[in-house]
Amino acid sequence: MFPIIPAASAADSGNQEGIFGFGADNGTKLSMTNLVSDAGVVATDTTGVGTARASPASTQYGGDKGIFGYGNTGSVTAVTNLVSNAGVVATDVTGVGTARRGLAACSYGGDKGIFGYGTTGTKVSMTNLVSNAGVVATDVTGVGTSRQDLAACEYGTDTAIFGFGHSSVTAVTNLVTNVGVVGTDVTGVGTARYLLAACSYGEDKGIFGFGHDTAYSVAMTNLVSNTGVVATDTTGVGLNRSNIGACEYGGDKGIFGWGYSYVAPAHMTAVTNLVTNLGVVGSDVTGVGTVRREITACSFN
Repeated sequence: MFPIIPAASAADSGNQEGIFGFGADNGTKLSMTNLVSDAGVVATDTTGVGTARASPASTQYGGDKGIFGYGNTGSVTAVTNLVSNAGVVATDVTGVGTARRGLAACSYGGDKGIFGYGTTGTKVSMTNLVSNAGVVATDVTGVGTSRQDLAACEYGTDTAIFGFGHSSVTAVTNLVTNVGVVGTDVTGVGTARYLLAACSYGEDKGIFGFGHDTAYSVAMTNLVSNTGVVATDTTGVGLNRSNIGACEYGGDKGIFGWGYSYVAPAHMTAVTNLVTNLGVVGSDVTGVGTVRREITACSFN
């Protein structure tokens, strides 16, 4: 008889652990990181490696590794730092493509990544593809509305979506094919906002959450179906905040973390919120590690 091979489960599907990194604390740029276990437990600070900076982006690549890239050091940069499948951040790699900050990144094609949009001082829409070996390619001419402070995540099994951001404040989205081609603008659904975050969950869906509307930080979320359709606002859970990060963990769950809240008194935080494999956001979990804003996160392992 042939052996019975069980179907793949969330525990076998990668994206088991996560890493939050970089950011700013009261104007001081940082490079420290915080690992997230496969149970969603956030670890204390790991001493930073690489150029301290705020407003970078990050994505998984190669199925089990990650990359941090771009950001604001005091001036914009294109430097990148690879993350091993054990969550170890490597030293700086010379930047490729246009230096910028306030961009977004996500995986696509199962094992590759894409950085997109941001600002050089002028809002842009160009993208840079990341190979399954972590090599960043030169600029690809931008498609869609030039904007900064947007978010991006994978959906389906190998496609992705950029959404929201600031051109003027918008909810517009752009779908990414499984070969990294960015589509034209899709009319936004939900509250227009920027300085939000996004991650995948449930193995084939995504979630945008938190951010800043035209006046205040918010906690609302918008789910993304496995065909890339964005749903209307879900009432927010947890502390209203912006300038946050998010990533997948545990194969099919997500986590939002850190950021800046305008809830009086306005403050930075390290609070996190777990997302179930059904896209339900949990209440605040007491923060671990240095409070900061303009942070980013990606999954690995």
